[in-house]
Amino acid sequence: MEFPKDFTAREKALLGDRFEELYTYATAQPARGVTVNTLRCTPDWFAAHTDFAAEPSKFCRTAFTTAADFRPGRHPWHHAGLLYAQEPSASAPAALLDVRPGMQVADLCAAPGGKTSQLAAALQGQGLLLANEFVATRAEILRQNLERMGVTNAVITNEDTANLAKALPGQFDRVLVDAPCSGEGMFRKEAVAAAQHSDALVAHCAELGAEILENAAALLAPGGVLVYSTCTFAPAEDEAQIAAFLAKHPEFTLCDLSGCGFGRPGEGNRAPDYPDFHAEYTRRIWPADGGEGHFMAKLQKAADAEMPNQPKVKPPKAAKPPAEWLEFARAYFPALASRPLAGAGEWLLLPAPGSEGLNTAKLRVVRGGVLAGSVLKKRFQPAHALFMAYGADCTNREELTLADPRTAAWLRGEEIDAVTAQNGWCAVLVDGFPLGGGKVSGGRIKNHYPKGLRNLQ
Repeated sequence: MEFPKDFTAREKALLGDRFEELYTYATAQPARGVTVNTLRCTPDWFAAHTDFAAEPSKFCRTAFTTAADFRPGRHPWHHAGLLYAQEPSASAPAALLDVRPGMQVADLCAAPGGKTSQLAAALQGQGLLLANEFVATRAEILRQNLERMGVTNAVITNEDTANLAKALPGQFDRVLVDAPCSGEGMFRKEAVAAAQHSDALVAHCAELGAEILENAAALLAPGGVLVYSTCTFAPAEDEAQIAAFLAKHPEFTLCDLSGCGFGRPGEGNRAPDYPDFHAEYTRRIWPADGGEGHFMAKLQKAADAEMPNQPKVKPPKAAKPPAEWLEFARAYFPALASRPLAGAGEWLLLPAPGSEGLNTAKLRVVRGGVLAGSVLKKRFQPAHALFMAYGADCTNREELTLADPRTAAWLRGEEIDAVTAQNGWCAVLVDGFPLGGGKVSGGRIKNHYPKGLRNLQ
């Protein structure tokens, strides 16, 4: 691998004769992997039932390394939200956040959604997840991925983090900042990362990361934990970034990551202006460690830190449940019939539980819960998202397996024979995991799997 000259000069000056050791990749090709969605199954179940080669990763208990030629995007379990295609070491930062069910969690740079889905899985449907993405097109990809993973308690926003900090100060127990960075850890995977690299890009990303970090600090509740990560090696975006932040924020303590089980300690000579900074408490994953390149720091806000004034929130008006929805829900999803609804244009939405307490009135909200469906010609038309979130609880189900040829046919958008489902709407599942919904008539299931998601080749 030939690195950019300015990068090589900087790193050799910092590392000396360790440069060759640390920048020799542990694998001949970039590692491929998947992270298991524990909203669907446990890592042990996945390992026991998978039909492709997968080895547990040292970077995260829910991550697995796969063969270099394996393409998970076409696998039925991918469609069912059972797994997320993710380079194994990229799964490390979210796991460090120690998210537990019932917490309020924010992911400030969330797209495309790999780390976000890890946080959602850790919440197990309890508590609230704010998933934010500044770029609108990427926010839509984030929405699609969280929908596929069956996440029911997420509010997805398309905002500047400064607006979030103003609207939601001190409201989150955990905050993840996977900061936009110069991408030096992507050199081998993406040629454009090496081609566009420059000192100016590093400086720009460091400035942007510092701004997001400040806003993350404002969002965090007293006693809360913040994890900051990058996929770059640049000191200005890594050790020096965290050292400068701590110098400005005495209410934060740097947590020691030396027991995390992977990578190596951060390095003090990358933050020379801060001699009291414990760089060794941060964590680096070098190419020699089996990843492409990551930096992580874990920070805790003092329990006695000042709590900012909370803005007053006017509770949203619940939409009156249409008779068509109630009839449908009572027949197919009885547990949802009593849930409050919200209007979303022509659609009905099952709001994320707890989201009524968020001050989102002036924020760009992409999705604030699970899309239920809409009323068309006095009949209820369920949304794909409803089946992806709650399909396993549907009273009428078509049960498929990986070996069943109907599974591939379904994902191509074809009608399939009904064996276990009766007439009417039904959830289609593979190995018990949702693949959307269809409508049964005369022993056949009309396919309602969205065209843009189908395996068409």
